[in-house]
Amino acid sequence: MYPLIRNRRLRASESVRRLVRETTLTPDDFLVPLFVVEGKGVKEGIASMPNYFRLSLDNLEKEVKELWKMGLCSVLLFVKVDDKLKDNKGTEALNPNGLMQRAIKTVKNACPQMLVMTDVALDPFSSYGHDGIVAEGQILNDETAEVLAEMSVSHAKAGADFVAPSDMMDGRILTIREALEDEGLINTGIMAYSAKYASAFYGPFRDALDSAPVDIANVPKDKNTYQMDYANRHEAIKETQMDIDEGADIVMVKPGLCYLDIVREIKNEVEVPVAVYQVSGEYAMVKAAAEKGWLDHDAVVLEQLTAIKRAGADIIASYFAKDFIRTLG
Repeated sequence: MYPLIRNRRLRASESVRRLVRETTLTPDDFLVPLFVVEGKGVKEGIASMPNYFRLSLDNLEKEVKELWKMGLCSVLLFVKVDDKLKDNKGTEALNPNGLMQRAIKTVKNACPQMLVMTDVALDPFSSYGHDGIVAEGQILNDETAEVLAEMSVSHAKAGADFVAPSDMMDGRILTIREALEDEGLINTGIMAYSAKYASAFYGPFRDALDSAPVDIANVPKDKNTYQMDYANRHEAIKETQMDIDEGADIVMVKPGLCYLDIVREIKNEVEVPVAVYQVSGEYAMVKAAAEKGWLDHDAVVLEQLTAIKRAGADIIASYFAKDFIRTLG
């Protein structure tokens, strides 16, 4: 009791604060999202995501080499495909010489030890901008899961270490796991987007990949029938546990900052690593406010990332990964 116990003694200097700090960040905490496009020499800015870029394969090679030198050893790949290659069934996603498959090989050839995770969902390949097949105003669940399984096998055969289904179809983890097992791809991991909420924070990401749902008749105008209601907490535990039971090696909560209660709930319940995706809208808000001079960019980034890890994240997928490393000097 006070005055025998004075908590401020452990805050008296930077040295003692560092000594007793409960949560610290290292490069090993980060999964770096990368956007890939066709072409050569392409480093294309994204207006709603300042200082983030779509990269052609030659620049992807340079980027992963730079990341590795910075101590960042894991990437999450996304592709932006030409509209002419899109259809309702995501056929291009299964092309063994497709952009994703070539991107995987590019990363592995440039930096063999880099851990490669790949986005598994139909929206970048869908003419409707949805994560699944559309029929009569509905998103077909089981038919979509079968395509996602084929997609996962294709990524694994190209060299992906983990596939990361971000679609939120029921049962897709089991379908994917069984497909990988049937092909002898027993060491390919699955990072499941287990608690992915229907969030307003995804806008800049959809700009980056041109993957927003289209506004036409008989097509759902949002993703609320498969992504989770952001008002729900217990549902996240149920979804996550089901994914683990179906074979997920890592589970994810998305978005990050507004869902730290969910991160802690899940961390308390499960025995697999928990990833958190600090999404594009979170990134864009900090960049915009810092550009206006309203926030200290580096201080806010560090505080947010620390909060995510403190809440229970073992892995943080973040567009700020390189920014954070640079603050280490």
